[in-house]
Formats: sequence, structure tokens, C-alpha cells
Amino acid sequence: METMNNSKQHAALLCSPGMGHLIPILELAKQLVAHQNFTVTIFVVSSQTSHAESQLLNSTPTNPQLWHVVQLPPPDISGLVDPDDAVVTILAMMMREVRHAFRSALLGMEVCPTMLIVDLFGTESLPIAEELGISKFVYVPSNAWFLSLMVYCPVLDVEVKGDFVHQKEPIQIPGCRSILPHLDLYDTLLVRPHKEYLDFVEIISSGVSKGDAILVNIWEDLEPKTLAALRDEKLLGRYTKVPVYPIGPLIRSTESSGSRGKVFDWLDKQPNESVIYLSLGSGGTLSYEQMTEMAWGLELSKQRFVWVIRKPTQTADGAFFTGGSGNGGDEDNPSKYLPKGFLERTKDVGLVIPLWAPQVDILAHPSVGGFLSHCGWNSTLESISNGVPMIAWPLYAEQRMNSTLLTEEFGVAIRSKIPPWKKVVEREEIEEMVRKIMEEKEGFAMRDRVRKLKTRGAKALEKGGSSYNALSQFAKHGELRCMKFANGRK
Repeated sequence: METMNNSKQHAALLCSPGMGHLIPILELAKQLVAHQNFTVTIFVVSSQTSHAESQLLNSTPTNPQLWHVVQLPPPDISGLVDPDDAVVTILAMMMREVRHAFRSALLGMEVCPTMLIVDLFGTESLPIAEELGISKFVYVPSNAWFLSLMVYCPVLDVEVKGDFVHQKEPIQIPGCRSILPHLDLYDTLLVRPHKEYLDFVEIISSGVSKGDAILVNIWEDLEPKTLAALRDEKLLGRYTKVPVYPIGPLIRSTESSGSRGKVFDWLDKQPNESVIYLSLGSGGTLSYEQMTEMAWGLELSKQRFVWVIRKPTQTADGAFFTGGSGNGGDEDNPSKYLPKGFLERTKDVGLVIPLWAPQVDILAHPSVGGFLSHCGWNSTLESISNGVPMIAWPLYAEQRMNSTLLTEEFGVAIRSKIPPWKKVVEREEIEEMVRKIMEEKEGFAMRDRVRKLKTRGAKALEKGGSSYNALSQFAKHGELRCMKFANGRK
């Protein structure tokens, strides 16, 4: 394998399965190519079962001189996991078992990359970078508060006695907002004996702070206090031990050309900021009981809506590995599981879209004035970057933490009195939240605040902005590390 000329950096990016991981990796790669003169090779461990994931990969342009996507064959883990194992356990096992294929693919490249960037689930592949003598970085495409939990989690694992879910007092993270276990904690960490808890702690211990730096998908003044704690050696900096570069908000761009279909023809006819958009991401699902209450709440609110819907399940992440995929039967026919007559009664005020919709384009449309969201960080940034306030409807993973940030720190969202993962939220409360976002003073105030965040985020990405400069500093960091390794080989 030849060594890359140091005048042009070549980043190898390793992406774990799931739209929530794929989107930010692709957007980071675009930034590196467009603004930092990188070439990139993106190694994707695809689920092979998600239509939305396949569609995104197939629509990604390739330029062999600058940009190349390699889909690694998903490893056979059928004998290593149980059918009812959590998503975290499945992802951890997939990324653990793909290491040999990934290493072979890297060694098979004509020219050795100058750096390796992995996402949170790919940290166990960091030693491959050490073997190749190249720099290594961890990309956490979420917020600084979530990163602070990841960094401090090994300490909590030792210090906290018993299950986190039974802790009565808030969990204190040095220099950061405290965490209420029953409301804010990453759900995987709630119960220690579970396999998913052990897998996640192992992932964190194996790598979040073992790269040469950490990238995070926010901008500098979105969470200044938490970023300061992550850099302060007397606080969380003693655990990070490496620079933290906020390089966001990195989100998908809108499609600017061509016919965009029925939903946009309909949106074009609606008044400005009159439509609420409902979507639970690529993997989120509702129970049958909750879907029934959601439908009635929408109907009672009498507000215009666009609702992306999929067949109900009893697990909140039931579509994680199959996002956007239907079977041509009930999955694609909402009338089979929505309340009888709902589609007919609301045909003049709303649209129901099975499985998947072009979310960024919808949020960017002038007629959209609210978003009922699962609070995945990609969706959160897409909403903020389009100035749309939210109803927070967290389901799993770090979405509970994101919900708290949106409601209590940023003031751009509202949430139900009792979290949706604890009990069914009834139609009357859904109606109240929808009305509050769309037509009451509180909703208008949130809209003003989220527009200010939108402006600040856009400014951070401009040349000379904080995120633009942070990405440049990261590139320089990688270049210096590359030179150091090259000198060591001489």
C-alpha cells in the first residue's frame, strides 16, 4: 500500500447501520471535500433491509477522484444475538464482527488514507488506524450534553450503585446540567444486568476518548457551558483528554429541482406556517393504542397536517433496520390500522404518507409551522435549521436527553406531561399540544426563538464562522498528526 502525499488528506470514514448514523457521516464527508480539500472513502455497514438507507446510498453521487462509497458486506451475527436483543446490542455485534472485513478493505486500498474517522459504534476499529500509522478521530453526531454522558459513563458505571432507573437523586456530571434518570438518561443505561447496557459501556470505554480528537454535530454557542466543561481539565476535560471540535449543524440539503410529488403540490396550496408535520424518524413506531390517540388528537385539533406513518408495533424502535421499507400490504395501507373513517374525515385538512417522506424539503416549505418529532438529533437539527418549533415525542436512545434540551434549555419545543414511553398520551393532550404550537402565543414565542437558533447555526457554517473554523482546525490537526507519523517512519 502506498502512502498518500501529505499535500492532500484522505479520510476513511466508517459508518454503522441506520439512517441516523449514515446521514451525518455523508454530510461530514461533503464538508471535508468541499471546504477542506480532502478526498474521502466512506465505508458503510449497511443493514441491507432499509429502503430509505439504500435509496440514500444509491442517490449519493460518486466522484472517484474525490469521493467513494464502499458498502461492506453485513456480517452474519445470527448465532451471536437473540431475536429479541436490543438495537444497541445488534449494532455493537455487527460493528465488532465487521472489523476483519473493514481492515482487509483498508489494506486493499491502492493508497493508504491519512486518517480514520469512526462513529460511536465504530470505536472498536480505532486500533486499525494505529496499525496503519494514521491519525484517528471519533465523530459523535449528537449534542455536547450527550457527549458529556458518554465521556463520564465509565465513571458512573463504577460510582453509581444499583440500577440507574432506581436512582432518586439527579446524576451529576462535572460542569454540566444534571441528569434525571427517570426522564433524561439514555434508555440503554437504565438497567445494568441487560446485555445492551454492558455492550454500550464497552463501546464507550473502547474509544470515545481514544481518538486524536472528537467531532460533535453542534456549533460553538449552542451549548457553550457543556463544551467548556468538556475542555476543562478540572472538569470533563480530564476524561476527554483530546480536543472537541463542534462542526455543525450538518444536515441534508434540500432538493432544488424537478417535480417533488403530491405532498408538495398540497403544501403549496396551504397558508404560511399552517401545517404541522409529524414523523418519528426512520426507525420510530407507535403502538396501536397510541396511534389511535394520535389520530384523534390531530382530528380534534382541526389543524392542517402531514403525517408520515408506519404500521404500529409494540417496540418504539420497531423500524430501525427496515426504515422506509414496506411489504405492499398493510404496511403501505394506513387505513388498515388508523381509526375507521379518519382518512375520509380529514382528507381536506391533511395528508397521510406511508413509511417515508423527504423530511428536509417538507420542513423547509413555507407552509410548515410545527413538527412533532421523535427528537433524533438529525431531525432536531433539520427542524432548527428551518426555523420550525417542535412537539417533543422521544422514543428511545438519547432522544429523552434531546427532548430536555429542546424544552428546557433552548425553549423551542413542548412535550407531554407524562412521557410517551411511560404511558399512552391521550387525544385531548395531543390536541392541546398541537394547538399550542400552531396557534397560541407560546407557539409563536418558540417560533421566534428557533429562528434565532437557525440564524446562529447558519452563521457558524459560513466562512469564518465557528464551525467552519473548527473543521479547519480539525483538518490542520489531522495534517500535523500525519506529518508526525510520516517523520516517525523515516
